[in-house]
Amino acid sequence: MVLPLGDLHRTRIIPVVTYALIAANVAMFLLQAQRGDQFTMALACTPWEVTHAQDLEGPIPRPGLAPGAIRQAPDGTLVIDARDAIPHAPSPIPVWLTLFTAMFLHGGLAHLLGNMLYLWIVGDNVEEVLGGVRYLIVYLACGLMGSLAQIAAAPNSTIPTLGASGAIAGIMGAYVVWFPHNQIRVLVFRFITLLPAVIVIGGWIVLQIWLGVQGFGKMGESGGVAYLAHVGGALTGIGVAFLFYDRAQQVKAMDAYYDGWTPDRPRGY
Repeated sequence: MVLPLGDLHRTRIIPVVTYALIAANVAMFLLQAQRGDQFTMALACTPWEVTHAQDLEGPIPRPGLAPGAIRQAPDGTLVIDARDAIPHAPSPIPVWLTLFTAMFLHGGLAHLLGNMLYLWIVGDNVEEVLGGVRYLIVYLACGLMGSLAQIAAAPNSTIPTLGASGAIAGIMGAYVVWFPHNQIRVLVFRFITLLPAVIVIGGWIVLQIWLGVQGFGKMGESGGVAYLAHVGGALTGIGVAFLFYDRAQQVKAMDAYYDGWTPDRPRGY
């Protein structure tokens, strides 16, 4: 088990947008816990709904059900066992907007904590380079592209997708391009050590690509991790990183200058 705990690269800003995104995700998770599954299903993103511009309501059979799983009641209605159905709920918003609301939903506490940990580690450095407004736009764009990548692979899937992973994967992609040698503190089994970002984050992105390719043929047939959303988000973030590469180098140079400041050495502006 390899768990990142934090990086050693300080920033000169207070990452207000990163903190706001973390707060928004936590607030939405608490709202999910209060409102229940119907609330979550109504705001999650379902590929079939997006590609058909139509909202699904009521229980929908899971893909790949065995013959006999759906039976007919005496009155002619179809009956699906709750374990074999996806409990879709009517969405209060146009279905295309679920591409964005789904970014702030999570499937459980571990899902939320894992995503927020990565965002807390890398978000401040990327926000410092891009500035708050651009950073927010890039975050949402990476999440959107991640969802679209998943939808493109399985456009008729009725399994909802949710989570901030695609957006955060994009921020991680930008981070590893700009700060490949930044040292990240990681927990490896029971030991804490330092590893460069290119190993920790770059290795994670490569793993997502490999897992996505391995499961491509069965995409949309069952739940689990949406690896292509990670890949789509990460590649978008990497593309953005190259567009703003010179800006990142300027920020890094300024950070290095201030890191070397001492009381007998005046700061420059």
